[in-house]
Amino acid sequence: MKSSRLEYPVGFFVLLGLAAVSWLAIKVGAGSLLGGPTYVIEARFANAGGLNPGSNVMCAGVTVGRVESLRMDPKDYSAVATLRVMEGLRLPVDTMASIKTTGLIGDKYVSLAPGAEEESLKPGAQITMTESSVDLESLIGKMAFGSVSNGTNSQANETGNPPAP
Repeated sequence: MKSSRLEYPVGFFVLLGLAAVSWLAIKVGAGSLLGGPTYVIEARFANAGGLNPGSNVMCAGVTVGRVESLRMDPKDYSAVATLRVMEGLRLPVDTMASIKTTGLIGDKYVSLAPGAEEESLKPGAQITMTESSVDLESLIGKMAFGSVSNGTNSQANETGNPPAP
C-alpha cells in the first residue's frame, strides 16, 4: 500500500515534465520564443518558391524574426510574406528583403539588408525593394540548353547559323 502512495506523485511529476517539454517544443517549432516583443512587416516577391511559414528572417547573419505567413495577392499575382521581427530592430524604409538559401539546396530564409535612410519602417509597413527566390531548376536548364531569351542555341553550328530543320 505504501508503494502506491509514492507512485502517484512520481507519475504526476513525470506527466508535468512531459507537458512542459511538449509546450516548449511547440513554442520553439512555431518560432514564438524570439526573445521579446515583435512587430509585423510585409514584403512582396515575384517568386517565393521554397519559403514557408516559420522560416527564419535574418539580418547580417543573425536571426531577427520569422516568416509568419505567405499569401498571394490576386491583383498582381505576387507573393506577400508577412514577417515578424524583433521590436528592437528598427529597419530603415529603404531596407531590401531577399530570399536566400542556406547552402546549395538548403532551407530558404529571408535576408534583410538595411539601407541608409533615417526614417524607420512602421509596424504593418511593406518593404518595397525585394529580390525573389532563385529557381535552381531554371538555372540548370539555362546552363544545359542555352537561354531562350538571349537567342542562343546549343545546337548552332560553328558558323553561327541555326541547324536545319
